[in-house]
Amino acid sequence: MTLNGAVKIVGCGLIGTSIGLRLREIGLEIELSDSSKSNLDLARDLIGAGRVQGDPSIILIAVPPQSVLEVLKEEFGKHPQAIFIEVSGIKSELLNEVERFTVLSRRFVAVHPMAGREKSGPQSARADLFESRAWIISRTSNVDPQVIDQARELGRLMGSSIYEISGDVHDEAIATISHLPQIMSSALGASLLDSSAESLNLAGQGLRDVSRLADSDPELWSALLVGNTKAILPKLAEVINRLSQLHKDLESKDQGAVKSFMQDGRSGREKIPGKHGGKSRDYSYLPIVIDDKPGGLARIFNECAAIGVNVEDLTMEHSPGQEVGLITLALNSEDANSLQKHLVAKGWLAHAPRKA
Repeated sequence: MTLNGAVKIVGCGLIGTSIGLRLREIGLEIELSDSSKSNLDLARDLIGAGRVQGDPSIILIAVPPQSVLEVLKEEFGKHPQAIFIEVSGIKSELLNEVERFTVLSRRFVAVHPMAGREKSGPQSARADLFESRAWIISRTSNVDPQVIDQARELGRLMGSSIYEISGDVHDEAIATISHLPQIMSSALGASLLDSSAESLNLAGQGLRDVSRLADSDPELWSALLVGNTKAILPKLAEVINRLSQLHKDLESKDQGAVKSFMQDGRSGREKIPGKHGGKSRDYSYLPIVIDDKPGGLARIFNECAAIGVNVEDLTMEHSPGQEVGLITLALNSEDANSLQKHLVAKGWLAHAPRKA
């Protein structure tokens, strides 16, 4: 099955432009619309989109959540025969609103691509943004099956893994896996406001990793959080209770209780599945010291290919002026041991694999 006809994308931010890049890559005709002329001009140049001949068959709405319904009704008035797919981050209230318009609700489906970047706008767009990410579909009660088929096909073309859940279940899940992490990262970022430059100069990767999401767009995220308060508040209360208890345990210097707090965190994180939604894998980490010369990483991957091992992830550490850097590869235990022996035999400074 393929998408039928031209696609009009309303909203040329990160998500809309990334979808447009992918659709243009596979040869579909794309029309773009955005209230921001600068976003629209940049997205058009990136995608190479113009005005389609005739009416678009699919209208993809990629605007902030508080604007979706207004844009949806406006576009439906212009193109009542089109299929309407929106990609905002909250669903239940929107689906309830759309249900009030019987004809529109037959032509409408809500989709949430679970991908993003902390930097927004078309300048951050990528055609591969949705590869191996969840593509969540939530439907109205009377939607035409053809509409759902087109939403599934769009997800397939993005390279995503497709899930179908209700709007209520979606918002509950998103509060846990997306909204709460954003809140925690922003809270940590805000706690640094009064920190001295001298102390922050000492920061390692941990602070950068945990505060990364704090760089997200405040306008977009304030709308998402306020729009999903029903699902967020109980989860936020649980975190506050855990932190309050930790505060008490630290005051009383109860090391056993603090250890339990840390262990619960580790146990919860272990439940997060591995890539493609599969079971979380127990990786081994292979440290390799390499010279700071061009092509070093490529040579390592050539050695991996030579013995048929699969690298799941990697990190790089290198200080300015340092003559060597550290590459750490994540592999399954068998591959890590095989690769380490192979690299040592080839003269590489590959150290013994370790667990996290």
